[in-house]
Amino acid sequence: MSRPTSSPPPLAPDDQRVRHLQAPVADGIAYHYLLAEPSRVGPLHSDGPPPTIVLLHGWPDISMAWRYQVPYLVTRGYRVVVPDMLGYGQTSKPHDPAEYAIKKIASHIKALVHHVFAGDRGYGNTSVVVPKIILGGHDWGGYSAWRIAMWQPEIVAAVFSLNVPYNAPTRTYLDLETIAQAVPTFRYQLQLAGPHVEAAVGRSRENLRGFLNGVYGGSLPGGSGSAFRVDSGVIPESALRNIGPAKLMSREMMDHYVAEFGRDGGSFRGPLNWYRTRRHNWEDELEFANAPRPFVFSVPGLVVMAEKDPALPPILADGMERWFAPGLLRKEVLRGVGHWAMWQNPDAVNMILGSWLESLPAPFSPPSRSSSSSVVSSKL
Repeated sequence: MSRPTSSPPPLAPDDQRVRHLQAPVADGIAYHYLLAEPSRVGPLHSDGPPPTIVLLHGWPDISMAWRYQVPYLVTRGYRVVVPDMLGYGQTSKPHDPAEYAIKKIASHIKALVHHVFAGDRGYGNTSVVVPKIILGGHDWGGYSAWRIAMWQPEIVAAVFSLNVPYNAPTRTYLDLETIAQAVPTFRYQLQLAGPHVEAAVGRSRENLRGFLNGVYGGSLPGGSGSAFRVDSGVIPESALRNIGPAKLMSREMMDHYVAEFGRDGGSFRGPLNWYRTRRHNWEDELEFANAPRPFVFSVPGLVVMAEKDPALPPILADGMERWFAPGLLRKEVLRGVGHWAMWQNPDAVNMILGSWLESLPAPFSPPSRSSSSSVVSSKL
């Protein structure tokens, strides 16, 4: 789908529209993040900083995941903060999977938000700057967004997720084997939590490139198969180098991804550690599961599911309304796209986000209210 003439081009590697910054968030932990800001010229932000959106990527991805959304959101008057999540890119990569538990990630994002807002003295009236954001995510970033809004509600004014619905904490622990048996499309998580993918992908730059090409739409010679299936995982290491070019990104962008994933010796342990946190997350969330009343979101929420996502079909969002105060959840389905919806149909994603953002109360609605185009989607 071609972009409307009014839509800005997506970010490119080394794009001058963003700054690359670092934020210390915990002892020995620092996050690299992209910062994109609307112009400070004129009266628009004379009373303080623009509303801030924080975007969280998933697996296996980096901050450039949101390359189509960042320029659009800036044109709507938002400041946009996009971190490399823990274990990725230029962000710290702890070895211990326990460091990747979502409760800890939530504290990191809170520290990042406070770090960004601490730099707001350059705006007009900043005598009282309350660090409050619109939080969004995709894949693991979407899962994290829901949880961060639970663990750190004081910083979240609204929350949205692409492809990942909210599921409530439970009192009963279910290990990955049980989950994979009940939901075959989650079997890939068993492989990712183990040692073999980490060893294979991290063994060489060629293996890394083949793996990323395969995850992003590349196939074996002659279109004979996919490099990654949700019911089985990653193909054997011997075939990784035979994967054709990615279909979801350019060669230039793939070179950038390979360079970012290849930092620090090219270890793939950090990204895979997210799949080794199930018990850690369950133990932390017993606080919610054992509470007298279930957690209910009191801020506006948006979930955008994708019709052709094999692991996370739209039906998984059924019933999400019960976890939100009445009228606060909006649900959409994007037709004709899969797991990488924000790349496969970026205009539709942007227009859904723009429409939802316009429904938010001030000061979180768009300072710049450009017209929104219609999108091919339907409410769940």
